[in-house]
Amino acid sequence: MNRTLLIARREYAAYAKTVGFWLSLLAFPLFAVIGGAVPILMRSSEPVRQVVLIEEGPQAVGLAASVRDALRLDAERRADAARRAQAEAAKATGMPPEALAKAPGNSGGALAGLRRQRLAIVDTPPALLQASPGQPQEDEVRRLLGDDAEQGQRLDAVVFLTRQNGQPAARVWSRRATDDTVEDFVRDALRSANRRQVFETAGIDQAIVTDAERFRPDVKVFSPKSQAGGGLVSFRDRLPGIIGLASGFLLWSLIITGASILLNSVMEEKANKILEVLLSSASATEILAGKVLGVAFLTLTVLATWGGLGAAGLLAFAPQYAPTVGSVLLDGGMVFYLLAYAVGGYLMYAVLFAAIGAFCETPRDAQTLMGPIMMVLTVPILIMTTALQSPDAPIVRILSLVPLFTPFVMPARIAAEPPMIEVAGSLFAMFAFALLMVWIAGRAFRAGALSDVKLSWKSFAGAVRGGGK
Repeated sequence: MNRTLLIARREYAAYAKTVGFWLSLLAFPLFAVIGGAVPILMRSSEPVRQVVLIEEGPQAVGLAASVRDALRLDAERRADAARRAQAEAAKATGMPPEALAKAPGNSGGALAGLRRQRLAIVDTPPALLQASPGQPQEDEVRRLLGDDAEQGQRLDAVVFLTRQNGQPAARVWSRRATDDTVEDFVRDALRSANRRQVFETAGIDQAIVTDAERFRPDVKVFSPKSQAGGGLVSFRDRLPGIIGLASGFLLWSLIITGASILLNSVMEEKANKILEVLLSSASATEILAGKVLGVAFLTLTVLATWGGLGAAGLLAFAPQYAPTVGSVLLDGGMVFYLLAYAVGGYLMYAVLFAAIGAFCETPRDAQTLMGPIMMVLTVPILIMTTALQSPDAPIVRILSLVPLFTPFVMPARIAAEPPMIEVAGSLFAMFAFALLMVWIAGRAFRAGALSDVKLSWKSFAGAVRGGGK
C-alpha cells in the first residue's frame, strides 16, 4: 500500500508542480465566463442598423407605415420579454425587482440586450430623394452604403417597397452582403401587412386585426413535481436539470483530460524505460493503482478548484442564487449521485487508457485503439441534451443503463427523478463493469509493461487472456 501511495504522490506531483497545469486549470473557467458573457456583450454592443424606407409608386403607399408598425410592435415585445425575465429572476431569488436590479452581478446588461432593437428607420437623405429612378438612384444607394460615404450619412440598408400582383414586395440593399437582419425583419413585416390586407378585404376591421397581432398570451407552466406552491414551474424547478447536464459535460471533459494524462504518462515512462525501473521495486498492480490514484487526486484538484471558483463567483456576483443552488444539490442527495457517477466513470476509463499506454511507445501507436474509444465517447455528448428535454425517451433510458454511457447520461436524467430501480441498477451495473475493466486493464497493463509488443487488437486480447504470463 505504501508503494502505491508513493507512486500516486509521484504521479500527482509530476503534473501539479508544473506551471502549464495551473494555467490550463484556470483557463477553463476563464473561457467559460467569457463564453457566457460574449453573447450578452454582443447583444448589447451590436450596432443599430440605420435603415431607409422608400415606397416605389402609388401602389406601395402604406407599406412603409406597416414596417414602422412592425418595428413598434417588436419594441413592445422586447420590453415585455425583459419585464417577464426580470419578474422570473425576482421570483426565483425571492427579491423584489428593484432590489434585484441593484444587486451585485444583476442582469441589467442581459435585460438591456433583450430590449435593444436591431434596426432603426431614419429619414431618407435629400440626395436619394432627388435621384431619378433607375441607374441614378442605384448609384446614390451604392454611395450611401459604401465605405466612402461620410460618417453621418452612411446607411446600413435601403429598402424599396412595392407591390407585385397586388401583394407586398421589397428590394433590400444592404451594406453587408452577409447581414440578413433587415431582410428578415422586412419579410416578416410585409407578411403581417399582407395578412392585414387579406383580413380587411374579407371585411374585418383593421383595428381588430392590429389588436389581434399585438396580443401576447400569458402562459404559465404547471407540474405536479414543482417545488412551488400551486404547482407553478419556476427557475428552481429547472435548475436541477441544468446542474445535471452541466455535471455530465464537466465529467466528460475531466475524464478525457485525466485519462489522456494517464495514457501519456504510462507511454512516456515505458519509452524512457522508467516503467522497468518501477517494476523492479513494485508490482504492476501497485503501479497501475498508484497511477490511477495519483491522476484521480489531480482530477479532484481540478474539480475542487473549478468548484471553488464557481462558488466564489456565485457568492460575489449573484449571491441571491446561492441558497437555491445549494438546496438543489443537497435536496434528495443529488450531489452524492453526481459524485458516485463521477467516480465510476473515471475508474472505467482511467484504467483502460492506462492499459493502452502500457503497449505504446509513441502517440502513433495509441491511435489504433484511441479512435474507437473516442467514437464511443461522442455518443453521450449527442444524447445528454435530449436526456434533459426527454429523460424518459426509450433511447435515453437504454443508454443511461449502458455502463459506458451511464456516468454522462444518468446525471442529465437524475433531475427528472427516474425510478429508483433504474438509478440503483445503473450504479450497480456501472461499478460492476468498472471492476471488470480494472481486472481486464490490470492484466493488459502487466503484459504491456513487461513486453515490447506493439499495440494491436490481437496483442491486447492476448494480454487479457494471458495476464502477462
